Amino acid sequence: MSSNQVTPSRLARDAFPAYQAASGWNALLPARMPHTRAPVARSFDVIVIGAGFTGLAAARRVAELRPNATVLVIDATTVGDSSAGRNSGFLINLPHNTGMGGHGSPLEVARKQIQLYDTGLKWLHELVTMHGIDCGWNPVGKYHAAATPDGEQRLRDTLAQYREWGVTYRELSRDALQSEIGTGYYRYGYHSDSSVFVQPAAFVRGLADSLPDSVRLWENEPVVSLDGNGPFTVTTATTQLSAAQVIVANNGFARKLGLARDRVFTIYTYAAMTPALPAGELAKLGSAPEWGVIPANRLGTTLRKTLGGRFVVRSAYSYEKERPMAEVGTMLTDAYRRRYPQMASHKFEYVWGGVTALTRNGALYFGEVRKGLFASIGCNGAGVLKGSMFGKLLGEMACGQQSPELSDALGFERPTWLPPEPIRRVAIVSAIQYQKHRAGRER
Repeated sequence: MSSNQVTPSRLARDAFPAYQAASGWNALLPARMPHTRAPVARSFDVIVIGAGFTGLAAARRVAELRPNATVLVIDATTVGDSSAGRNSGFLINLPHNTGMGGHGSPLEVARKQIQLYDTGLKWLHELVTMHGIDCGWNPVGKYHAAATPDGEQRLRDTLAQYREWGVTYRELSRDALQSEIGTGYYRYGYHSDSSVFVQPAAFVRGLADSLPDSVRLWENEPVVSLDGNGPFTVTTATTQLSAAQVIVANNGFARKLGLARDRVFTIYTYAAMTPALPAGELAKLGSAPEWGVIPANRLGTTLRKTLGGRFVVRSAYSYEKERPMAEVGTMLTDAYRRRYPQMASHKFEYVWGGVTALTRNGALYFGEVRKGLFASIGCNGAGVLKGSMFGKLLGEMACGQQSPELSDALGFERPTWLPPEPIRRVAIVSAIQYQKHRAGRER
Protein backbone atom coordinates (compact mmCIF):
# COMPACT_ATOMS: atom_id res chain seq x y z
CA MET A 1 0.00 0.00 0.00
CA SER A 2 1.49 3.34 -1.00
CA SER A 3 2.28 5.93 1.65
CA ASN A 4 -0.23 8.50 0.39
CA GLN A 5 -3.27 6.25 0.69
CA VAL A 6 -5.95 6.54 3.34
CA THR A 7 -5.64 4.17 6.29
CA PRO A 8 -8.46 2.89 8.54
CA SER A 9 -7.32 5.12 11.41
CA ARG A 10 -8.35 8.18 9.38
CA LEU A 11 -11.66 6.65 8.40
CA ALA A 12 -14.17 8.58 10.50
CA ARG A 13 -12.60 11.92 9.72
CA ASP A 14 -12.61 12.09 5.95
CA ALA A 15 -13.46 8.89 4.07
CA PHE A 16 -17.16 9.72 3.61
CA PRO A 17 -19.67 12.42 4.62
CA ALA A 18 -20.89 12.30 8.21
CA TYR A 19 -24.14 14.24 8.03
CA GLN A 20 -25.64 16.03 11.03
CA ALA A 21 -29.24 15.35 10.01
CA ALA A 22 -31.13 12.65 8.13
CA SER A 23 -32.44 13.33 4.63
CA GLY A 24 -36.03 14.56 4.75
CA TRP A 25 -36.82 12.57 1.62
CA ASN A 26 -35.65 9.33 3.22
CA ALA A 27 -37.41 10.12 6.49
CA LEU A 28 -40.76 10.10 4.63
CA LEU A 29 -40.27 6.49 3.53
CA PRO A 30 -40.80 3.23 5.43
CA ALA A 31 -37.76 2.00 7.29
CA ARG A 32 -35.39 0.03 5.08
CA MET A 33 -33.11 -2.77 6.27
CA PRO A 34 -29.64 -2.02 4.86
CA HIS A 35 -27.47 -4.81 3.44
CA THR A 36 -24.74 -4.84 6.08
CA ARG A 37 -23.72 -8.50 6.06
CA ALA A 38 -20.18 -8.91 4.76
CA PRO A 39 -19.83 -11.08 1.66
CA VAL A 40 -18.34 -14.54 2.18
CA ALA A 41 -16.25 -14.25 -0.96
CA ARG A 42 -13.11 -12.14 -0.91
CA SER A 43 -12.53 -11.98 -4.66
CA PHE A 44 -14.83 -10.50 -7.32
CA ASP A 45 -14.75 -9.85 -11.01
CA VAL A 46 -15.86 -6.24 -10.47
CA ILE A 47 -16.06 -4.08 -7.35
CA VAL A 48 -18.03 -0.82 -7.57
CA ILE A 49 -17.22 1.79 -4.92
CA GLY A 50 -20.30 3.95 -4.28
CA ALA A 51 -24.00 3.02 -4.37
CA GLY A 52 -25.35 6.33 -5.65
CA PHE A 53 -26.90 6.81 -9.07
CA THR A 54 -23.58 6.39 -10.90
CA GLY A 55 -22.41 3.27 -9.08
CA LEU A 56 -25.79 1.53 -9.24
CA ALA A 57 -26.07 2.22 -12.99
CA ALA A 58 -22.55 0.90 -13.61
CA ALA A 59 -23.15 -2.27 -11.60
CA ARG A 60 -26.48 -2.91 -13.31
CA ARG A 61 -24.97 -2.51 -16.76
CA VAL A 62 -22.06 -4.84 -16.00
CA ALA A 63 -24.52 -7.47 -14.76
CA GLU A 64 -26.64 -7.08 -17.90
CA LEU A 65 -23.68 -7.49 -20.23
CA ARG A 66 -21.80 -10.10 -18.18
CA PRO A 67 -24.46 -12.06 -16.28
CA ASN A 68 -21.92 -14.57 -14.98
CA ALA A 69 -19.63 -11.92 -13.52
CA THR A 70 -19.47 -11.51 -9.74
CA VAL A 71 -20.16 -7.86 -8.89
CA LEU A 72 -19.95 -6.21 -5.46
CA VAL A 73 -21.20 -2.67 -4.76
CA ILE A 74 -19.83 -1.13 -1.56
CA ASP A 75 -21.13 2.05 0.05
CA ALA A 76 -19.96 3.83 3.20
CA THR A 77 -23.49 4.85 4.16
CA THR A 78 -27.08 3.65 3.78
CA VAL A 79 -28.81 3.84 0.42
CA GLY A 80 -31.51 6.52 0.57
CA ASP A 81 -29.85 8.56 3.30
CA SER A 82 -26.61 8.95 1.33
CA SER A 83 -25.81 11.90 -0.91
CA ALA A 84 -27.95 10.47 -3.73
CA GLY A 85 -31.06 10.66 -1.52
CA ARG A 86 -30.46 14.28 -0.48
CA ASN A 87 -30.85 16.22 -3.75
CA SER A 88 -33.90 18.10 -5.04
CA GLY A 89 -35.10 15.29 -7.31
CA PHE A 90 -34.82 17.07 -10.68
CA LEU A 91 -33.89 14.90 -13.68
CA ILE A 92 -32.77 17.51 -16.21
CA ASN A 93 -32.06 16.31 -19.74
CA LEU A 94 -30.29 19.43 -21.02
CA PRO A 95 -26.54 20.21 -21.19
CA HIS A 96 -24.71 21.33 -18.09
CA ASN A 97 -21.37 21.97 -19.77
CA THR A 98 -20.76 22.51 -23.49
CA GLY A 99 -17.03 23.16 -23.41
CA MET A 100 -15.42 21.86 -26.57
CA GLY A 101 -12.33 20.17 -25.19
CA GLY A 102 -11.02 20.05 -28.74
CA HIS A 103 -13.93 17.92 -29.98
CA GLY A 104 -16.43 19.94 -31.99
CA SER A 105 -18.32 23.18 -31.55
CA PRO A 106 -20.42 24.04 -28.46
CA LEU A 107 -23.56 23.38 -30.53
CA GLU A 108 -22.32 19.93 -31.56
CA VAL A 109 -21.43 19.13 -27.95
CA ALA A 110 -24.85 20.34 -26.75
CA ARG A 111 -26.71 18.20 -29.26
CA LYS A 112 -24.67 15.13 -28.32
CA GLN A 113 -25.40 15.74 -24.64
CA ILE A 114 -29.12 16.21 -25.26
CA GLN A 115 -29.23 12.92 -27.15
CA LEU A 116 -27.23 11.22 -24.39
CA TYR A 117 -29.49 12.48 -21.60
CA ASP A 118 -32.64 11.62 -23.55
CA THR A 119 -31.31 8.07 -23.88
CA GLY A 120 -30.61 7.98 -20.15
CA LEU A 121 -34.05 9.31 -19.28
CA LYS A 122 -35.73 6.62 -21.37
CA TRP A 123 -33.55 3.94 -19.76
CA LEU A 124 -34.39 5.10 -16.24
CA HIS A 125 -38.10 5.29 -17.03
CA GLU A 126 -37.97 1.73 -18.34
CA LEU A 127 -36.38 0.62 -15.06
CA VAL A 128 -39.01 2.47 -13.01
CA THR A 129 -41.77 0.82 -15.01
CA MET A 130 -40.22 -2.66 -15.16
CA HIS A 131 -39.49 -2.84 -11.44
CA GLY A 132 -42.49 -0.87 -10.19
CA ILE A 133 -40.31 1.71 -8.43
CA ASP A 134 -42.68 4.02 -6.55
CA CYS A 135 -40.74 7.28 -6.79
CA GLY A 136 -43.38 9.73 -8.04
CA TRP A 137 -41.95 9.92 -11.57
CA ASN A 138 -43.53 13.09 -13.01
CA PRO A 139 -42.44 14.57 -16.39
CA VAL A 140 -44.01 18.03 -15.93
CA GLY A 141 -40.96 20.16 -16.71
CA LYS A 142 -39.52 22.96 -14.60
CA TYR A 143 -39.48 26.73 -14.16
CA HIS A 144 -36.47 29.03 -14.20
CA ALA A 145 -37.07 32.34 -12.45
CA ALA A 146 -35.13 35.55 -11.85
CA ALA A 147 -35.59 38.10 -9.09
CA THR A 148 -32.94 40.57 -10.31
CA PRO A 149 -32.04 42.32 -13.59
CA ASP A 150 -28.77 40.35 -13.71
CA GLY A 151 -30.68 37.12 -13.21
CA GLU A 152 -33.14 38.02 -15.94
CA GLN A 153 -30.29 38.61 -18.38
CA ARG A 154 -28.82 35.22 -17.49
CA LEU A 155 -32.13 33.56 -18.27
CA ARG A 156 -32.50 35.40 -21.55
CA ASP A 157 -28.99 34.31 -22.52
CA THR A 158 -29.97 30.73 -21.71
CA LEU A 159 -33.04 30.99 -23.93
CA ALA A 160 -30.81 32.07 -26.81
CA GLN A 161 -29.04 28.72 -26.35
CA TYR A 162 -32.38 26.92 -26.16
CA ARG A 163 -33.38 28.36 -29.51
CA GLU A 164 -30.11 27.21 -31.01
CA TRP A 165 -30.58 23.74 -29.53
CA GLY A 166 -34.23 23.50 -30.62
CA VAL A 167 -35.59 23.35 -27.05
CA THR A 168 -39.14 24.64 -26.55
CA TYR A 169 -40.13 26.94 -23.69
CA ARG A 170 -42.74 29.44 -22.45
CA GLU A 171 -41.63 32.87 -21.26
CA LEU A 172 -43.42 34.18 -18.17
CA SER A 173 -43.91 37.69 -16.77
CA ARG A 174 -44.07 38.50 -13.07
CA ASP A 175 -47.88 38.26 -13.16
CA ALA A 176 -47.82 34.93 -15.01
CA LEU A 177 -45.33 33.49 -12.52
CA GLN A 178 -47.47 34.67 -9.62
CA SER A 179 -50.48 32.95 -11.15
CA GLU A 180 -48.63 29.67 -11.69
CA ILE A 181 -46.37 29.38 -8.63
CA GLY A 182 -48.06 31.74 -6.20
CA THR A 183 -45.38 34.40 -5.69
CA GLY A 184 -44.66 37.85 -7.08
CA TYR A 185 -41.05 37.64 -5.92
CA TYR A 186 -39.70 36.96 -9.42
CA ARG A 187 -39.65 39.52 -12.23
CA TYR A 188 -39.17 37.12 -15.16
CA GLY A 189 -38.99 33.44 -15.93
CA TYR A 190 -39.70 30.62 -18.31
CA HIS A 191 -40.97 27.07 -18.24
CA SER A 192 -39.51 24.19 -20.24
CA ASP A 193 -40.49 20.54 -20.50
CA SER A 194 -36.89 19.41 -19.95
CA SER A 195 -37.28 17.91 -16.49
CA VAL A 196 -38.78 14.98 -14.61
CA PHE A 197 -39.43 15.05 -10.87
CA VAL A 198 -38.76 12.08 -8.59
CA GLN A 199 -38.65 11.46 -4.88
CA PRO A 200 -34.85 11.02 -4.85
CA ALA A 201 -34.52 8.74 -1.83
CA ALA A 202 -37.31 6.47 -3.08
CA PHE A 203 -35.73 6.46 -6.54
CA VAL A 204 -32.23 5.46 -5.45
CA ARG A 205 -33.62 2.90 -2.99
CA GLY A 206 -35.73 1.38 -5.77
CA LEU A 207 -32.74 1.19 -8.10
CA ALA A 208 -30.64 -0.48 -5.39
CA ASP A 209 -33.31 -2.98 -4.41
CA SER A 210 -33.91 -4.02 -8.03
CA LEU A 211 -30.30 -4.81 -8.95
CA PRO A 212 -29.76 -8.06 -10.86
CA ASP A 213 -29.22 -11.15 -8.71
CA SER A 214 -25.53 -11.34 -9.65
CA VAL A 215 -24.88 -7.99 -7.93
CA ARG A 216 -24.16 -7.98 -4.20
CA LEU A 217 -24.75 -4.75 -2.24
CA TRP A 218 -22.79 -4.03 0.94
CA GLU A 219 -23.82 -0.88 2.85
CA ASN A 220 -22.33 0.98 5.81
CA GLU A 221 -18.87 -0.31 4.94
CA PRO A 222 -16.41 2.44 3.96
CA VAL A 223 -13.64 1.72 1.50
CA VAL A 224 -10.47 3.19 2.97
CA SER A 225 -7.84 2.35 0.36
CA LEU A 226 -7.40 1.11 -3.18
CA ASP A 227 -4.17 -0.46 -4.41
CA GLY A 228 -2.80 -2.54 -7.25
CA ASN A 229 -3.00 -2.66 -11.01
CA GLY A 230 -5.35 -5.58 -11.69
CA PRO A 231 -6.05 -7.50 -9.65
CA PHE A 232 -6.81 -4.60 -7.34
CA THR A 233 -6.84 -4.68 -3.58
CA VAL A 234 -9.81 -2.90 -1.99
CA THR A 235 -9.46 -2.37 1.74
CA THR A 236 -12.61 -1.60 3.73
CA ALA A 237 -13.05 -0.75 7.40
CA THR A 238 -13.18 -4.45 8.32
CA THR A 239 -11.61 -6.55 5.56
CA GLN A 240 -9.57 -6.73 2.37
CA LEU A 241 -11.00 -7.71 -1.01
CA SER A 242 -9.62 -8.21 -4.51
CA ALA A 243 -11.10 -7.59 -7.94
CA ALA A 244 -10.01 -7.85 -11.55
CA GLN A 245 -11.73 -4.51 -12.21
CA VAL A 246 -12.78 -1.58 -10.02
CA ILE A 247 -15.30 1.15 -10.81
CA VAL A 248 -14.99 4.24 -8.61
CA ALA A 249 -18.27 6.15 -8.28
CA ASN A 250 -18.09 7.79 -4.85
CA ASN A 251 -17.88 11.30 -6.31
CA GLY A 252 -15.64 13.75 -4.43
CA PHE A 253 -14.53 11.13 -1.93
CA ALA A 254 -12.62 9.36 -4.72
CA ARG A 255 -9.85 11.80 -3.78
CA LYS A 256 -9.38 9.81 -0.58
CA LEU A 257 -8.50 6.84 -2.77
CA GLY A 258 -5.94 8.84 -4.75
CA LEU A 259 -8.10 9.81 -7.77
CA ALA A 260 -8.66 13.30 -9.22
CA ARG A 261 -7.07 15.07 -6.28
CA ASP A 262 -6.18 18.08 -8.43
CA ARG A 263 -9.48 18.10 -10.36
CA VAL A 264 -12.42 17.69 -7.97
CA PHE A 265 -13.61 19.36 -4.75
CA THR A 266 -16.66 18.87 -2.55
CA ILE A 267 -19.37 21.36 -1.67
CA TYR A 268 -22.22 21.02 0.82
CA THR A 269 -25.62 22.43 -0.02
CA TYR A 270 -28.78 22.54 2.08
CA ALA A 271 -32.50 21.85 1.94
CA ALA A 272 -35.58 22.01 4.13
CA MET A 273 -39.04 20.49 3.82
CA THR A 274 -42.31 21.61 5.37
CA PRO A 275 -44.87 19.30 6.95
CA ALA A 276 -47.75 18.24 4.68
CA LEU A 277 -49.64 21.49 4.11
CA PRO A 278 -53.42 21.97 4.41
CA ALA A 279 -55.32 22.45 1.15
CA GLY A 280 -55.74 26.16 1.75
CA GLU A 281 -52.01 26.68 2.22
CA LEU A 282 -51.16 24.54 -0.80
CA ALA A 283 -53.42 26.72 -2.92
CA LYS A 284 -51.18 29.68 -2.10
CA LEU A 285 -48.36 27.86 -3.95
CA GLY A 286 -50.23 27.74 -7.26
CA SER A 287 -52.81 25.38 -8.67
CA ALA A 288 -50.50 22.69 -10.10
CA PRO A 289 -49.99 19.73 -7.73
CA GLU A 290 -46.24 19.73 -8.40
CA TRP A 291 -43.69 22.16 -9.79
CA GLY A 292 -40.08 23.19 -9.32
CA VAL A 293 -38.06 26.40 -9.80
CA ILE A 294 -34.38 26.62 -10.71
CA PRO A 295 -32.76 29.96 -9.74
CA ALA A 296 -31.10 32.30 -12.22
CA ASN A 297 -27.88 32.24 -10.19
CA ARG A 298 -26.18 29.03 -9.12
CA LEU A 299 -26.08 30.22 -5.51
CA GLY A 300 -29.75 31.13 -5.64
CA THR A 301 -32.66 29.25 -4.11
CA THR A 302 -34.31 26.18 -5.66
CA LEU A 303 -37.99 25.56 -4.86
CA ARG A 304 -40.15 22.49 -5.23
CA LYS A 305 -43.82 21.86 -4.49
CA THR A 306 -44.23 18.10 -4.17
CA LEU A 307 -47.03 15.71 -5.07
CA GLY A 308 -47.25 14.86 -1.39
CA GLY A 309 -48.33 18.40 -0.51
CA ARG A 310 -45.04 19.58 0.95
CA PHE A 311 -42.76 22.45 0.02
CA VAL A 312 -38.98 22.16 -0.33
CA VAL A 313 -36.46 25.01 -0.25
CA ARG A 314 -32.80 24.45 -1.21
CA SER A 315 -30.06 27.06 -1.05
CA ALA A 316 -26.45 27.91 -0.13
CA TYR A 317 -23.05 26.28 -0.44
CA SER A 318 -20.17 25.65 1.93
CA TYR A 319 -16.73 24.32 1.09
CA GLU A 320 -15.78 20.84 2.29
CA LYS A 321 -17.59 21.17 5.65
CA GLU A 322 -21.25 21.18 6.68
CA ARG A 323 -22.65 24.29 8.35
CA PRO A 324 -24.55 24.01 11.68
CA MET A 325 -28.14 22.93 11.06
CA ALA A 326 -29.63 25.67 13.26
CA GLU A 327 -27.91 28.29 11.10
CA VAL A 328 -29.08 26.51 7.94
CA GLY A 329 -32.67 26.37 9.17
CA THR A 330 -32.71 30.10 9.85
CA MET A 331 -31.31 30.87 6.41
CA LEU A 332 -33.80 28.64 4.57
CA THR A 333 -36.73 29.97 6.60
CA ASP A 334 -35.79 33.48 5.53
CA ALA A 335 -35.68 32.42 1.85
CA TYR A 336 -39.13 30.84 2.19
CA ARG A 337 -40.67 33.82 4.02
CA ARG A 338 -39.36 36.37 1.51
CA ARG A 339 -40.93 34.47 -1.39
CA TYR A 340 -44.19 33.50 0.30
CA PRO A 341 -45.01 35.99 3.06
CA GLN A 342 -48.69 35.02 2.74
CA MET A 343 -48.16 31.55 4.21
CA ALA A 344 -49.63 30.95 7.68
CA SER A 345 -46.40 29.29 8.81
CA HIS A 346 -42.82 29.04 7.56
CA LYS A 347 -41.85 26.12 9.76
CA PHE A 348 -39.96 23.13 8.40
CA GLU A 349 -40.25 19.54 9.52
CA TYR A 350 -36.86 18.46 8.11
CA VAL A 351 -33.61 20.36 7.50
CA TRP A 352 -30.56 18.61 6.06
CA GLY A 353 -27.36 18.98 4.11
CA GLY A 354 -25.93 17.06 1.17
CA VAL A 355 -22.54 16.93 -0.47
CA THR A 356 -21.77 17.09 -4.17
CA ALA A 357 -18.57 17.16 -6.18
CA LEU A 358 -17.65 20.01 -8.49
CA THR A 359 -14.90 20.64 -11.00
CA ARG A 360 -13.46 24.00 -11.94
CA ASN A 361 -14.94 24.06 -15.45
CA GLY A 362 -18.02 21.90 -14.82
CA ALA A 363 -16.66 18.93 -16.76
CA LEU A 364 -16.93 15.31 -15.59
CA TYR A 365 -13.93 13.20 -14.58
CA PHE A 366 -14.81 10.13 -16.65
CA GLY A 367 -13.11 7.13 -18.19
CA GLU A 368 -10.49 4.45 -17.64
CA VAL A 369 -7.90 5.82 -15.22
CA ARG A 370 -5.57 2.91 -15.85
CA LYS A 371 -6.13 -0.61 -17.10
CA GLY A 372 -9.03 -2.13 -15.20
CA LEU A 373 -9.73 0.99 -13.09
CA PHE A 374 -12.68 3.16 -14.16
CA ALA A 375 -14.13 6.33 -12.66
CA SER A 376 -17.02 8.75 -13.12
CA ILE A 377 -16.87 11.55 -10.54
CA GLY A 378 -17.61 15.26 -10.32
CA CYS A 379 -21.32 15.34 -11.22
CA ASN A 380 -21.45 19.13 -10.63
CA GLY A 381 -24.87 18.94 -8.97
CA ALA A 382 -26.57 17.01 -11.77
CA GLY A 383 -26.05 13.49 -10.53
CA VAL A 384 -29.48 11.91 -10.89
CA LEU A 385 -29.71 11.72 -14.68
CA LYS A 386 -26.17 12.63 -15.67
CA GLY A 387 -24.66 10.32 -13.06
CA SER A 388 -26.93 7.47 -14.07
CA MET A 389 -26.15 7.75 -17.77
CA PHE A 390 -22.40 8.08 -17.32
CA GLY A 391 -22.48 5.20 -14.85
CA LYS A 392 -24.22 3.08 -17.48
CA LEU A 393 -21.56 4.02 -20.02
CA LEU A 394 -18.80 3.26 -17.53
CA GLY A 395 -20.25 -0.23 -17.05
CA GLU A 396 -20.21 -0.70 -20.81
CA MET A 397 -16.61 0.48 -20.99
CA ALA A 398 -15.62 -2.02 -18.28
CA CYS A 399 -17.18 -4.76 -20.41
CA GLY A 400 -15.31 -3.71 -23.53
CA GLN A 401 -18.45 -2.45 -25.29
CA GLN A 402 -18.32 0.26 -27.94
CA SER A 403 -21.14 2.63 -28.85
CA PRO A 404 -21.65 6.08 -30.39
CA GLU A 405 -22.83 7.33 -26.98
CA LEU A 406 -19.63 6.15 -25.30
CA SER A 407 -17.52 7.70 -28.05
CA ASP A 408 -19.34 10.99 -27.54
CA ALA A 409 -18.89 10.84 -23.78
CA LEU A 410 -15.16 10.22 -24.11
CA GLY A 411 -14.91 13.27 -26.37
CA PHE A 412 -16.42 15.74 -23.91
CA GLU A 413 -14.29 18.30 -22.12
CA ARG A 414 -12.19 17.10 -19.18
CA PRO A 415 -11.85 18.79 -15.76
CA THR A 416 -9.23 21.49 -15.51
CA TRP A 417 -6.50 21.69 -12.87
CA LEU A 418 -7.12 22.95 -9.34
CA PRO A 419 -4.39 24.54 -7.22
CA PRO A 420 -3.29 22.75 -4.03
CA GLU A 421 -4.43 23.66 -0.54
CA PRO A 422 -4.52 26.20 1.05
CA ILE A 423 -4.69 28.19 -2.20
CA ARG A 424 -7.62 26.06 -3.36
CA ARG A 425 -9.68 26.81 -0.26
CA VAL A 426 -9.01 30.54 -0.48
CA ALA A 427 -9.94 30.61 -4.17
CA ILE A 428 -13.15 28.56 -3.81
CA VAL A 429 -14.39 30.30 -0.65
CA SER A 430 -13.71 33.66 -2.30
CA ALA A 431 -15.64 32.56 -5.39
CA ILE A 432 -18.58 31.46 -3.23
CA GLN A 433 -18.62 34.81 -1.43
CA TYR A 434 -18.49 36.69 -4.72
CA GLN A 435 -21.33 34.65 -6.20
CA LYS A 436 -23.38 35.14 -3.03
CA HIS A 437 -22.95 38.87 -3.38
CA ARG A 438 -23.79 38.77 -7.07
CA ALA A 439 -26.84 36.57 -6.48
CA GLY A 440 -28.47 39.14 -4.23
CA ARG A 441 -32.23 38.54 -4.15
CA GLU A 442 -31.78 35.26 -6.06
CA ARG A 443 -30.64 33.74 -2.74
